[in-house]
Amino acid sequence: MSGTEKTKAQAEQAKGKAKEMTGRALGNERMTAEGHADQAKGNARQAKEDVKDTLRHH
Repeated sequence: MSGTEKTKAQAEQAKGKAKEMTGRALGNERMTAEGHADQAKGNARQAKEDVKDTLRHH
């Protein structure tokens, strides 16, 4: 996985986790949902890069 994409995926996951935690602490369901969505985007980006890596190495 390229370093840049890996970093972006991890940053998106961390941002989502922070937003989710803040939303839960404040009782803000919308912020909690946005946090979940950000984490899902980060997970999807990481999965895409993992597939690319697998295809490159085979």
